[in-house]
Amino acid sequence: MPFYEKHAPGTFSWIENGSSDQNAAKTFYTSLFGWTADTNAMGDGIYTMYLREGRTVAAAYTLSKMEQDNHVPSHWNIYISVENADATAARAAELGATVLAPPFDVMTFGRMAVIQDPTGAVFCIWQPKTHIGISVRDEPGSLCWADVNTSDPAKAAAFYTGLFGWTTETAPDGYVHIKNGDQLIGGIVPLRDPKTPPHWMIYFAVADCDASTAKAKTLGAKAYAEPFTMDKVGRIAVLADPQGSVFAFFQAAHR
Repeated sequence: MPFYEKHAPGTFSWIENGSSDQNAAKTFYTSLFGWTADTNAMGDGIYTMYLREGRTVAAAYTLSKMEQDNHVPSHWNIYISVENADATAARAAELGATVLAPPFDVMTFGRMAVIQDPTGAVFCIWQPKTHIGISVRDEPGSLCWADVNTSDPAKAAAFYTGLFGWTTETAPDGYVHIKNGDQLIGGIVPLRDPKTPPHWMIYFAVADCDASTAKAKTLGAKAYAEPFTMDKVGRIAVLADPQGSVFAFFQAAHR
């Protein structure tokens, strides 16, 4: 299993689950993926690190009372590694984004900000110090991909390429691939339902999409998209955990 000791700027480097019920979410994800949980006090709350074979794969926290009072749903946050959080947040604002939480230090671990892109999708940036983020990816039960789902793909592409130096490639079916350097890391997808707000979707690698979906459902998950095959790509399913956080499974096609 490849372990990561650092992430290049522009890479998806961390994911965390903001949940209305952190304990219930912890039971769900540890049962689903076989993760172990390292739970610690942080500020006024509890922060859980999820581990796979002792290596960090994700985290969880409880939505604040203010968030819950404002009807913020349970969700997954995605973080993008940067060299300088302050400079990146300032550049994002110049490109039309809204900085929801200006850069701040997370103890000695790193410096972060929360940003809403010009089309409405929210993401975080992470300037690592003692904590790089995930140390396992592309293995079953870990992050392998992310899509920004947006009502204006062209506007989103202009923003993210301008902010992170990403490049894009459009596939014959219209799917827009995101590249960080020479690495394919995600995509840009047009929203199909006008009632769904723009958002980032994270994908977890799984060995068997159908079996993982069936297991998730027995644990209380809801399937928004039952497993389906994308020719020469792989098998995908979209689900929501019992608290409503949406995520996807990806089983790569055999090559």
